[in-house]
Amino acid sequence: MIQVLAVITAKPGQRAAILEAFRANMPAVHAEDGCIEYAPVIDAEGFGGFQTRFGEDTFVVVEKWRDAAALKAHAAAPHMAAYAAKVKDLIASRVIHVLTPAA
Repeated sequence: MIQVLAVITAKPGQRAAILEAFRANMPAVHAEDGCIEYAPVIDAEGFGGFQTRFGEDTFVVVEKWRDAAALKAHAAAPHMAAYAAKVKDLIASRVIHVLTPAA
């Protein structure tokens, strides 16, 4: 299994607009062969100093894929290109971590 954490930081005040486009794209991603999990998450409230917050403009996409081939197909999917084009001017930064279980 391949896991991905994609940290998306919006330009100030644009996180909701990106999340709207993201959620509209989710059904197409969930239908992809090999998609196990694909969901956006934001900072939880009420943990005080226990947590390190990403902040109001950031969300993290938690992804699980059957294998590397499924992730590579996802990255090349037409609906992902359309989503990227739709939100490109709203994003300040994007950092993608591709992970595999530790031995």
